[in-house]
Amino acid sequence: MAQLERTLSIVKPDAVAAGATGDILSRFEKAGLTIIALKKMRLTEAQAQGFYAVHKERPFYGELVEFMTSGPCIPMVLERENAIAALRDFIGATNPAQAAPGTVRKLYATSIQNNAVHASDSPENAANEIAFYFGDL
Repeated sequence: MAQLERTLSIVKPDAVAAGATGDILSRFEKAGLTIIALKKMRLTEAQAQGFYAVHKERPFYGELVEFMTSGPCIPMVLERENAIAALRDFIGATNPAQAAPGTVRKLYATSIQNNAVHASDSPENAANEIAFYFGDL
């Protein structure tokens, strides 16, 4: 039996504002991802800066922090076999113009920055990101 894996996803402020949260969550569940934890929150500037600190030296960092604090977001912990790879494949490319048809970003993202959802990209980042939002879940 394969081992279950946990990952973090965030429905970003653009998708929350567009009323897409319910459909995105439904799509995750239909893809076999179990929602382990979920909350709705509005990030403070300090929280957004901390979460995206890895991008601090990149030119888009300030805009990213501003975007992520512009409205509520919904971080969640998802679980299934190979959850990290499965979720990243399911949501599609960061640039919605390059995302495959039927992926979350193709359906709901409007730009590289306003790309509807976040997904952890490695087991190490998933563990750190889950701890950031949910402590020692």
